[in-house]
Amino acid sequence: MPNLNFHPAGRHSLSIPGPSPVPDRLLRAMSYPTIDHRGPEFGVLGHQVLAGLQRIFQTRHPVVVYPASGTGAWEAALVNTLSPGDSVLMYETGHFASLWKKMAERLGLRPEFVALPGTCAETGLPLSWRHGVQADLIGQRLRDDREHQIKAVCVVHNETSTGVTSDIAAVRRAIDAAGHPALLLVDTISGLASADYRHDAWGVDVTVSGSQKGLMLPPGISFNALSPKAIAASHTARLPKAFWAWDEIVEINKTGYWPYTPNTNLLYALVEAIDMIENEGLPQVFARHQRLAEACRAAVAAWGLPVQSADAATHSPVLTGVVTPVGVDADAVRRLIYEHYNLSLGTGLGQLKGRMFRIGHLGECNDLSLLATLGGCEMGLRQAGVALRGSGVAAAMDSLRATAVPVARHPVS
Repeated sequence: MPNLNFHPAGRHSLSIPGPSPVPDRLLRAMSYPTIDHRGPEFGVLGHQVLAGLQRIFQTRHPVVVYPASGTGAWEAALVNTLSPGDSVLMYETGHFASLWKKMAERLGLRPEFVALPGTCAETGLPLSWRHGVQADLIGQRLRDDREHQIKAVCVVHNETSTGVTSDIAAVRRAIDAAGHPALLLVDTISGLASADYRHDAWGVDVTVSGSQKGLMLPPGISFNALSPKAIAASHTARLPKAFWAWDEIVEINKTGYWPYTPNTNLLYALVEAIDMIENEGLPQVFARHQRLAEACRAAVAAWGLPVQSADAATHSPVLTGVVTPVGVDADAVRRLIYEHYNLSLGTGLGQLKGRMFRIGHLGECNDLSLLATLGGCEMGLRQAGVALRGSGVAAAMDSLRATAVPVARHPVS
């Protein structure tokens, strides 16, 4: 048996960009007794889950729920809308965009990457991994596709590997301006319920997401939000699918049930998560994440280090990528911080391995949890010998104090 007795005193600070810390309220919900997923109580739960998800995705159309990770929902989005050999236009914004492209290749599709060329003079890192989707590049490629061979455009809304968001509405406008019929498929696995996202208003055909980020659950649930156009495409798509097929799921969902065994106890927690989010209010949730992200970036600027996201307009409210100086192994810094301060930070992925670490500020994160994370980062960076320009913790405190709003809610007497 492995030795699992490795927890030091105090609560571990999980500050990776997902899975995010699971609130106690959700943990308690997962401990409820499991019910018959064919019984009458489950039908009530199912309707509650599906209606709540439509409000979170901001859609009037079906949201398909899978007992799977976000990777499963990636596959479901592709196999339900496309056929073998179809051309797919994908935009390179980071590691997860690259993984989605790799999946498309393995499924027998013909993905084409569009990206900003070149490297960043400041960091030596790929430019495309420091910027969001350039909608004009997508529009130009679609205008060149006069025979409409490209069947779908796939982009990542919030690139978890870099801390860069993209303007999805601009992508839809570029597709429409090109007069192209391609579907728009969007990954917002780390964006949903943390960054503003509007499935219907932005004209998205399939939205992919998961439970372990802004929804604050453990991994194990993933989603496809659908448009009528995507549902119509699924009727003629010829990639093999069985478990992932939308038709049977959407039909039985009308009764509140699923055609497979659902992860009931995670659905209990999902109902609680949606209630927490809606009690705070979606606009307030988005504003809280933006405020915390600004404080985090103020800390990084005070340290004198660059953030991975190069444009102010594309800074993620979900996470901040911190680029370490040339010659400083970011993973060694992360390891030191973990071992000395019981704090987990996200590693650099793919081409960013060893060059940066990622600070997650999503889900149930608040002022004090962020300050604790930044305190651990600052101590660890100094201990690792990184020359910091100033105190990031003090800068973050100044930022938070300047934007502070009351959060305690007391009964009206």
